[in-house]
Amino acid sequence: MSYKRKDLLGTIDLSTDEILYFLDAAKEFKNLNLQDIKKVDYLRGKTTINAFYENSTRTRTSFEIAAKRLGADTINFSSSNSSVNKGETLIDTMNNMAAMKSDIIVLRHPSSGAAKLASKHTDASIVNAGDGMNEHPSQALLDLFTLREFGKSLDSNTTVAIVGDIARSRVARSDAWAMNTLGMNVKIFAPTMMMPKNAEVFNAHICKNMEEACEGSDVIIMLRIQLERGDGDVSFPSSREYSKFFGLNKKRIALANKNAIVLHPGPINRGVELNSDVADGEHSVILNQVESGVAMRMAILNTLIKNRG
Repeated sequence: MSYKRKDLLGTIDLSTDEILYFLDAAKEFKNLNLQDIKKVDYLRGKTTINAFYENSTRTRTSFEIAAKRLGADTINFSSSNSSVNKGETLIDTMNNMAAMKSDIIVLRHPSSGAAKLASKHTDASIVNAGDGMNEHPSQALLDLFTLREFGKSLDSNTTVAIVGDIARSRVARSDAWAMNTLGMNVKIFAPTMMMPKNAEVFNAHICKNMEEACEGSDVIIMLRIQLERGDGDVSFPSSREYSKFFGLNKKRIALANKNAIVLHPGPINRGVELNSDVADGEHSVILNQVESGVAMRMAILNTLIKNRG
């Protein structure tokens, strides 16, 4: 099993072997991190740039820590105080970064397809850290890694419910496509205004309510309401009403299978999509996701550097 590509742009075209390769590689780095080994020299002499055109805490920080633990020189780029404000295009920015002998550019951008476009115009390896409402592959790989760590089989014996702002969620797309490739059972549920018109692309069972989404599920992935996408109008009367009809609470989690786990890509809107008694409860593995995020990103960066020779 291996991954031989120059970039990591999405999960939609990943094979089962490629997905499992990343999960196995991340396990090795997780074991390394658990030994409290803070730094190795796998990427010594290499340069990674975190080019984030949108705000981020978990993804950007975990990529930065991952690169530093691998021994790379790491630069954080923010569009808000760069030449982007002077009108510089994405392609010109990427080319300038590559001209400085950068090896990997971790790119987050508000436009869908930005990572793929960048990959075609630069010799540096591109990691898609989220492009518009398209994909977020490292998060999907991290979610699958978390499932496996908590004993969930990555096949038809596991049922996953993805709930929330499906239409705007790149995590939902990357998760569903990777899980489809592995043959897992996927359910989705969202308020009508947050369900995409082309929901069939998820190849998932569309639930009618929260109870149906939770019932019999082994994994529940709750999504944040993404007010920053689109025009900011999510067309629901109040956060309280959203929580009432679409939030996850103790009563609803009780409908899931006994050892069900709850994931969330963060940040959590407590009391909206997720009650605190669930977010901090026995079913939650959200902080485990964050911890494992560094190992998964180490696996991604190390793999792409090896592919570059």
